[in-house]
Amino acid sequence: ALVSKVKASNADLIYWGGLHDTGGLILRQLRAQGVKAPFMGADGIADEEFAAIAGPGAEGTLMTFGPDARKRAEAKDIVAKFRAKNFEPQAYTLYSYAAVQVIKQAAEAAKSLDPKKVAAQIKSGQKFNTVIGQLSYDKKGDVTRIDYTVYVWKKDPSGKITYTEIE
Repeated sequence: ALVSKVKASNADLIYWGGLHDTGGLILRQLRAQGVKAPFMGADGIADEEFAAIAGPGAEGTLMTFGPDARKRAEAKDIVAKFRAKNFEPQAYTLYSYAAVQVIKQAAEAAKSLDPKKVAAQIKSGQKFNTVIGQLSYDKKGDVTRIDYTVYVWKKDPSGKITYTEIE
């Protein structure tokens, strides 16, 4: 029903705000129905399974997400460790790792594991060194540095469809 409605709308662009598994399936069905409108999503589709599910129709999909943390100098060592274990740290892996680093550093600075004290330390403006660079948070707990990049899903040199930054 959804795919039929989208097809009937003759949309100029289809924006998917959900996750990679459902988004991949919907995109596969859209392309099977002949819908050629560009498909775009956010970080919820930042997973190699998106292209595996969507198939060849994933090529050309646009996506917004943070910069590829694997390219940061601060992440070099941990990326090598992940890859040595045959695990590619895609999407949120390094962002999650950075979150744990922030909690650890905040707990050390607060000299406490009390969640309220750790949260207060995070919101204090302290700078935290992480695998995605230096982070700090405002009084509400929002990160003060927000980076977004636009990616396109396309074939890499091996022929696999993956996402790459638009330059």
